Amino acid sequence: MTIRNTLRDHGQRYRPRMACLKKAEKVLLEMQDPKTGVKSQPQRLVITTIPHAITGEDILSWLADRFQVDTQEARNVGSMLVALGYIYPLQDHKRLVIKPDASLYRFQTPYFWPTQQWPVEDTDYAIYLAKRNIRKKGILELHEQEQYNRLHKWMNHKWDFIVMQAKEQYRAAKERKKPDRVVFDCQERAYWVVHRPPPGTVSAMDYGLERRIEPNADETKTPDFYERIMIFTQQSIMRPRVKSSVSIGALVKYCATYNNHDPFLSKCLPSNPWLTDDITYWNLNMTNVAIPTKMRVERWTFSFGELLSDPRGRDDFRLFLKKEFSGENLAFWEVCEDLRWGAAVTMREKAEQIYKTFLARGAPRWINIDGKTMEITVNGLKHPHRYVLDAAQTHIYMLMKKDSYGRYLKSPVFKDTVKKAICPEEQKFTDAQLEQNAKNRRPSLSPIVLRQQEQEQRAKMAANAPVDITQVMSKLSKQGKEAPPCPPPAKK
Repeated sequence: MTIRNTLRDHGQRYRPRMACLKKAEKVLLEMQDPKTGVKSQPQRLVITTIPHAITGEDILSWLADRFQVDTQEARNVGSMLVALGYIYPLQDHKRLVIKPDASLYRFQTPYFWPTQQWPVEDTDYAIYLAKRNIRKKGILELHEQEQYNRLHKWMNHKWDFIVMQAKEQYRAAKERKKPDRVVFDCQERAYWVVHRPPPGTVSAMDYGLERRIEPNADETKTPDFYERIMIFTQQSIMRPRVKSSVSIGALVKYCATYNNHDPFLSKCLPSNPWLTDDITYWNLNMTNVAIPTKMRVERWTFSFGELLSDPRGRDDFRLFLKKEFSGENLAFWEVCEDLRWGAAVTMREKAEQIYKTFLARGAPRWINIDGKTMEITVNGLKHPHRYVLDAAQTHIYMLMKKDSYGRYLKSPVFKDTVKKAICPEEQKFTDAQLEQNAKNRRPSLSPIVLRQQEQEQRAKMAANAPVDITQVMSKLSKQGKEAPPCPPPAKK
């Protein structure tokens, strides 16, 4: 295998991910300890004896005993080590997971560890695919064949060099003993499965964009540097202080409140999609689902902000406010959020529409705010910006929080929602079902597609909403006044 070692990947070196890799390597070194580590011994693979092989059940047993965790958690840790390339399978190379049976694995040589930071280049991958193509006589995996054709087309100018390197490496591999040849082939294949995963597989080595500078480097001591320190220190001194006991108490209360609602800390019903690849949990917790789950409804009682952050909770709260003839408060809060996070092109137009609908005298959905807040808001609308309605929005938010929210939790609307809420039963999967779920895994929708779906949903809701005839007639009369007069007919 050809790996150039003259260039380091600066994109990996300065990331917090390196701390995770260092911890994984520390665990791997403990596993390789001849006295207290995982016991390795020669194992027979078909007709070849592989030295220093370990089984999946031995790995899981050691991890469970070392960290005092259950089998499922040990399996997750073991699969993470395989996905990072520290342990590689000798049999099933398509899925980088730990199997709790007699499947054979080996520890990856430190030369291929991720912390070595070798740049994964397309030339090396092309040589590897060309070598596999020679060995398999043109029969490659579907995704490997596609990559092979793409690289052949892209690197056509140096393909002769790539094929020559592949033939030389293939000839050198044939001179090795068969066990060494099998081990090296598995090592190399595991390396490329980690760094060039098949389509639909989540890569554990996805680091994002490269960084060309070190963020932890010492900054040059200039007058501007000391001035920023002085400003930061003055602001820190003026900042109000809270006792550490009060802060810790609030943190403990928050953790105790949300503990059962965190899918990483407690059970996730009907199943945890991060472990089972089953999307039932996502379907039950969609944005505008008809019937929410009991856990979702329970979160609405934690705080008013939790209720407004859930679109399904806002729909339920809107129904309650309509019955109390105060639905304009929530509508005003929502249009303020749309103004804050919407496009800058339509900002002025939205601000004018909000003023005419909610703040002007005789507005169709006039809101009740104090005179000082109204004066600040009206003066700010002369030069509208994203945060021009913050004062009025905060006033309405506190009004709903202190008045409407408490009555909503005691209302028949909320009690009816709690009564109809569903509590899904826990669903357990066998190993075969988990493998099938992983094969059916598909990437999530793009944020652009989700935004388009949300806009379509808003358009449907607006189309089904009742029409204000007075407002429509006023718009038509205004358009009629602004229209230019028709020219007189030409004389014949």
